[in-house]
Amino acid sequence: MSGQGGQDAKFFQRGKIQEFRAELEAAEAKDKKFTKRKTVLKKIVANITMGNDMSPLFTDVVQCLGTPLLEIKKMVYLFLVCYGRQKADQLHLVIPSFLQDCNDRNPLVRALAVRTMSYIPTPVVIEALTDQLRHCLKDRDPYVRKTAAICVAKLYAADPRKAEKGGFVEMLRDLLLDSNATVVANAVAALSEIGDRQDGVIFKLNLTVANKLLTALGESSEWGTIYILDSLLRYVPERHEDAEMIAERVIIQLNHANSAVVLTAIKVLLYLMNYMDNRKIMEYICRKMGPPLVTLLSSGPEVQYVALRNILLIIQRRPAVLKNDVKVFFCKYNDPIYVKLAKLEIMYRLAREENAREVLAELQEYASEVDVDFVRKAVRSIGRLAIKVQAAADACIQALLELIETKVTYVVQEAVIVIKDVFRRYPGKYEGIIPTLCEHLDQLDEPESKAAMIWIVGQFANRIDNADELMDDLTYTFLEDPTEVQLALLTAAVKLFIYKPHSDTTKALVHKVLKWATEEVDNPDLRDRGFMYWRMLAINPTVAGEIVLAEKPPITTDADRMDRGALDQLLLHTGTLGSIYHKNPETFIRNATGKALTDSPALNPLSRQVLVPIARTNLPPTAVHIPGPGPPEPSQGAAPATADLLQADVPAPAAAAVAPAPSPARNGTSNDLMATRSSQDSRDDGGDGDDDDAVPRAAPSDPYAGLDNAFGGYMADEPRPQNRDLLDMI
Repeated sequence: MSGQGGQDAKFFQRGKIQEFRAELEAAEAKDKKFTKRKTVLKKIVANITMGNDMSPLFTDVVQCLGTPLLEIKKMVYLFLVCYGRQKADQLHLVIPSFLQDCNDRNPLVRALAVRTMSYIPTPVVIEALTDQLRHCLKDRDPYVRKTAAICVAKLYAADPRKAEKGGFVEMLRDLLLDSNATVVANAVAALSEIGDRQDGVIFKLNLTVANKLLTALGESSEWGTIYILDSLLRYVPERHEDAEMIAERVIIQLNHANSAVVLTAIKVLLYLMNYMDNRKIMEYICRKMGPPLVTLLSSGPEVQYVALRNILLIIQRRPAVLKNDVKVFFCKYNDPIYVKLAKLEIMYRLAREENAREVLAELQEYASEVDVDFVRKAVRSIGRLAIKVQAAADACIQALLELIETKVTYVVQEAVIVIKDVFRRYPGKYEGIIPTLCEHLDQLDEPESKAAMIWIVGQFANRIDNADELMDDLTYTFLEDPTEVQLALLTAAVKLFIYKPHSDTTKALVHKVLKWATEEVDNPDLRDRGFMYWRMLAINPTVAGEIVLAEKPPITTDADRMDRGALDQLLLHTGTLGSIYHKNPETFIRNATGKALTDSPALNPLSRQVLVPIARTNLPPTAVHIPGPGPPEPSQGAAPATADLLQADVPAPAAAAVAPAPSPARNGTSNDLMATRSSQDSRDDGGDGDDDDAVPRAAPSDPYAGLDNAFGGYMADEPRPQNRDLLDMI
């Protein structure tokens, strides 16, 4: 092969159309073995590969189709695939040769002819292809049948109505029961391609066909195995026993040498586990899935990354798969940064009380690495570990304090950010380390870390003796700071005033910050928050203190988990690009069809609660006119009804999809997948329940009782505070 490749390299030289035409004409005279013709065609194909336009030679090249040599036919057909659409007016010259080759005795020639015709989706060729494709689907040779199966998908893409009227989808369905495994795999691939189209027929499997496909797995190629396994997601088990039986036959594929086959088999098993109720079988499947996933980590870095991104999804849904294999994800010195970051996230997910000490020791090692991004992620992971595993919190805090003592700027900043979350997770437990944090205040120059430190100073101002001095230093650059820092400073200044209302420094500070926020800042969020704080302090400082210093809900690790319904949906794309992006393909691939679990009597109750409906957006091409009277005229007394009516009539892509008119089911399939997607975006934000309408008056013993007029003359209905000196009123 290498010698042949070296000989063919000489053909890759730019040539002229006139020279090639002259050589083809000369080859017709004395060329009994077709050597000259073959040489010229190789030059033409090489020029096509280099991007040169060879379309003017169309009629000359087409004349070579009569040559009985297979190698020449392949090159001519390749030429036709490249320029057939451009020369649609001359394709009638090729049709007789196509028809002749479709009836050739050589199955390779028959398959080559029907495949080339399917690549040229022009009306003339499609018309000639229809009858020939029907014969090839029933050809005695399996090579021709498996080629014809793929051609049906191409015909459907070019002309769906002709493919359906011609009965080609039914013929593809019959090929699922073919005796040849390659033919079955190609039929599955074609039906899947058609079923994934927005306007395609719905491709579902019953138990009989699913068992037949599983039988073909043993004789299929790697690609065929992937297509067949992927098609099993279209089978919806009606009984727990059916899902368990199919899973038992799929588990064997976990031993396959090909990583794509392994990931596809895992995808099928995860799907089937939603339809099982036997805990022992589910635990057994989880144990069997672990070793193949670990084996994938011994591949190259690219395959490792794909495996790690899939593992990150799998362990969120089935933590038992790799719960005892956290050491496998410890980073190696020569791992690329993207592999290290992916492993770091998985280590955190798998961390629990039993292995927390090992994980923490590993993270401490990473915190002294050279790569800045990796060190940042490692330091942040130490804080997240403290929040997740309560038993390891003390050791994690000690590790963070040791890292702060290194005085490396980015390490200190990341440590401050996570310590703020630790304070919220364990209130009243670790506040003793605040003086250590304050010593490194000058090293905080990034917005997130500076905002975190400001929050700490404001939240615990009653425990920091020089909190007013620290806040005065921090507010020195208020007008130049990013919005994130300004918002933190504003809230912290108000907290400081509430903690220390009688301090002159505090009064001057809060007045200065509120004046800046409401008069000299353009950001509407910051300005509105300043007005809100000013109004609360002017009306009743006691209530302001109750609101600003209200008890905050402790931070938990639940926010790190993906929504169960979205996770079930993403796991149906295991081993694909969607599992790497952690996004459903329809969000980044045009015309991609979404996947979701289908309800059945065997579906787990928890999975049924989070089902995500999928709508096939097969909208009518023209406007739909509905006979009958129009909507009633709006009136003053029917404003709510009119609003509802308007919401129903205006199409909102994010909220609902227009359901197409019901059509009779094709091929015995049902239209239950045509359900309209419902919006599930409304969530309860969990308000604090404070009632701002009824504000009680301050009691005489209230320490803020003397501050009723501190913010002097501020009327509740005025858009901004009056320009009176706060200090004079205090």
